[in-house]
Amino acid sequence: MLRAWSADAVRSAEAALMATLDDEGELMARAAWGLARVCRARLEETGGSRVVVLAGPGNNGADALYAAVHLADEGAECVALQGPWPLAIGDSSSWQEAGVRIVAADGDWRAVLTGADLVLDGVLGIGGRPGLPDEAVAWVDALPPDAYVVAVDLPSGQDPAGEVAHEDAVFADETVTFGVPKPVHVLPATESAVGRLTVVDIGIELEGDPEVERLDFADVPGLWPVPTASDDKYSRGVLGVVAGGESYTGAPVLCCTAAVGAGLGMLRYVGTPAPTALVRASVPEAVIGDGRVQAWVVGPGLDTTSRAAGSKAQLDIARAALASDLPALVDAGGLDLVTGRRDAPTLLTPHAGELARLLNRLGGADSADVTRQQVQASPLAHARRAARLTGATVLLKGATTLVVPPEGTVRSQNDAPPWLATAGAGDVLAGVCGALLAAGLSPLDAGSLGALVHGVAADRANPGGPVRALALAHAIPGTVAHLLTR
Repeated sequence: MLRAWSADAVRSAEAALMATLDDEGELMARAAWGLARVCRARLEETGGSRVVVLAGPGNNGADALYAAVHLADEGAECVALQGPWPLAIGDSSSWQEAGVRIVAADGDWRAVLTGADLVLDGVLGIGGRPGLPDEAVAWVDALPPDAYVVAVDLPSGQDPAGEVAHEDAVFADETVTFGVPKPVHVLPATESAVGRLTVVDIGIELEGDPEVERLDFADVPGLWPVPTASDDKYSRGVLGVVAGGESYTGAPVLCCTAAVGAGLGMLRYVGTPAPTALVRASVPEAVIGDGRVQAWVVGPGLDTTSRAAGSKAQLDIARAALASDLPALVDAGGLDLVTGRRDAPTLLTPHAGELARLLNRLGGADSADVTRQQVQASPLAHARRAARLTGATVLLKGATTLVVPPEGTVRSQNDAPPWLATAGAGDVLAGVCGALLAAGLSPLDAGSLGALVHGVAADRANPGGPVRALALAHAIPGTVAHLLTR
């Protein structure tokens, strides 16, 4: 499992380690050496030799400059741009003697950047506030498109807490961080700016709960509900699915196909006539109609305003499911039935637009209107607010999926190819996560584990190319087997 700690926690751990070292510069030396090794590898991959450092006034600028010294010793041409601020360590002449030429803010820095093979972004570190100094904005705007950009600790100008997106900041090809990841590296608002994440071990140790966790492949065998010889279909989990309608007939097929493919013991489906006929044909394992279950999925393709035949009876069962004390996953149309807190284990699975509508409805008359764009700009804050209002764990779907409990550490999964942004993918996710809830997993584990498997299945369904939702649903069983036995 990947764990990310806050900037304050990391600085405390660094201070504790430094107190045990004889040389106060030892940590910076470790960081610079590791950074230089990564940069050397990237230069070898691309055949480049010219390195330009964006040297900020803090320790990140010093890390980048020391790394450039190592690279210069190995034959690279290294130049550093200095803004209208003093360097954290040394001066122009001392770095020049070490092999790194310094170009001041009033020098011809544009010509220097034009020929860069690799750019080392050392403007700001995890202690900085979001946004760039004006001088650095000009540097970033002038970065050559074919240069490989390596950010030191974080892409400068991005929010160290990872909560708010900033367009006027560095978007790196790779970020090299030290000790442990930080929230900026794994949260959806900022992860797209990080690029490839490389963690250099400098010897720090952290205790307590991290800010963010991310499940990886090695976590799957320990969390996935694998049956034993003593299990039967009831002990493996019985899931009730209330989904679809006369206007949305595909969602229940996708949801039910994924649920039974995830290893569910038994599935009960409640729907109107048209989707019921499709589920009968495509998921013959499904039992049609209400009955005893261990968890519910309510909402994929559900139209709460429909007056078609069977809709009222279906809606009555959906409301009864949410009023019960059983675990429930609530998706899509089912979110319209959420009126407040629910005491039973609950997983809400909105996308950004659905979350905005939910917050506007539950926030009261005094609540400012929330837009999809606002949710996308600061997803964690909005998901946390929804979790507090409902008492539920909120799985906010996106390129990076957030799984946010009412309190405690959040999880962030980024396992899917961009091809997964397709209609029906969320219905498949609901089926997988619902099966895990029925097997007894917590909403946090069901949501994050389901998101991981869902993302990997999308890639395995058609590696490197388009994937349709039904192919994704059919890929779930093989993906689970692959992750359990790899």
